[in-house]
Amino acid sequence: MNAIPRLATRRLELRPLTLEDAGPVQVLFPNWAIVRYLANVVPWPYPADGALSYYRDHALPAMERGEEWHWTLRLKTEPGQLIGCICLMRGENNNRGFWLGLPWQGQGLMTEAVEAVTDYWFFELGFPVLRAPKAIENTASRRISEKQGMRVVALEERDFVGGRLPSEIWEIRAEEWRARRSAGR
Repeated sequence: MNAIPRLATRRLELRPLTLEDAGPVQVLFPNWAIVRYLANVVPWPYPADGALSYYRDHALPAMERGEEWHWTLRLKTEPGQLIGCICLMRGENNNRGFWLGLPWQGQGLMTEAVEAVTDYWFFELGFPVLRAPKAIENTASRRISEKQGMRVVALEERDFVGGRLPSEIWEIRAEEWRARRSAGR
């Protein structure tokens, strides 16, 4: 497998995804508040083997091919507890996705994780641009993109678990990210 490194932030460990992570994800992930703004490729109602099937049949093979990079999120103070996931993906208009368990939302944790993987995208993988689509209604996710200095480059309708919704594609270019990071943001 292409070596995907562990990453860290002030409060989080980001560990490369393994098949053993499917069990904890299966307990935490199938919650309408978590999945409703995810792409409609996520089955709903979520099947009992949804995490295992996705990791075994999609995520881990894509990691092996060097097309996707997936990490689990864990608090440094509780490294045994998986609290969410984040991934990067090759593609034209969808390079990053994430979810966080409800008890950990609203604490700035995903903002930290996004900073770490965006650094990895630009500084380690060397991609020139990062794009992230999101439902306009998903204000929490939009705030994360705003904090990162991303901007909306396209409006469209997309199919989410919660239905067809107006969405935006957010973007930041490598030179913009480097300038922000060197300015200490």
